[in-house]
Amino acid sequence: MPAVFEDPATAISRVRDGDVVMVGGFGLVGQPLRLVEALVGSGRKDLTVISNNVGEPGRGLGMLLREGQLRKAIGSFFTSNPEVAAAKREGRLDVELLPQGTLAEGIRCGGAGIPAFYTPTAVGTVLAEGKETRVFEDGRSYLLERALRANVALVHAHRADRLGNLVYRKTARNFNPMMATAADLVLAEVDEVVEVGELDPDAIVTPHLYVDVVVAT
Repeated sequence: MPAVFEDPATAISRVRDGDVVMVGGFGLVGQPLRLVEALVGSGRKDLTVISNNVGEPGRGLGMLLREGQLRKAIGSFFTSNPEVAAAKREGRLDVELLPQGTLAEGIRCGGAGIPAFYTPTAVGTVLAEGKETRVFEDGRSYLLERALRANVALVHAHRADRLGNLVYRKTARNFNPMMATAADLVLAEVDEVVEVGELDPDAIVTPHLYVDVVVAT
């Protein structure tokens, strides 16, 4: 079925209190900022966000943090927003730190239906506490990491056609395509919408079957 086209507020109304929400972007690059702003305005709370980082102070996902709408953050690069560390120390935010490759693989596995995977990354560190470690035939220790999935994914793409096929622009692609495979509901913010047939088929990264709602900005 073709994607539904909605404004940011209507699209984000599909998010519920307590949802797990994946948000694309590396810093603010490739982050669906209009959808994030709409999520702040919605007042949804107790959210768990899976993203590389929690934006910057008062920007992007940093707005959700300031408004007290986040319960937990799962990501890799929290130092871009010093307010994350402060919220963690004060008990206002639960933080799960993952190595960036582990984060990416966890999302990929979530989209592929693979429940868990082993990796040598973080073995012997505090990040391994409470997780299963196994030694394989090569004699190395590997850490068991769980796949990551979400109720909703908010992604950003450069262009979409009327079906909802997505094309990304350079490094703004980052985590967005993987997240579009690993959520029950996918909301895509795009810069431009074109007619079916105008996108180069070889340039389409996310087929429309993964996309539920398109928000043109």
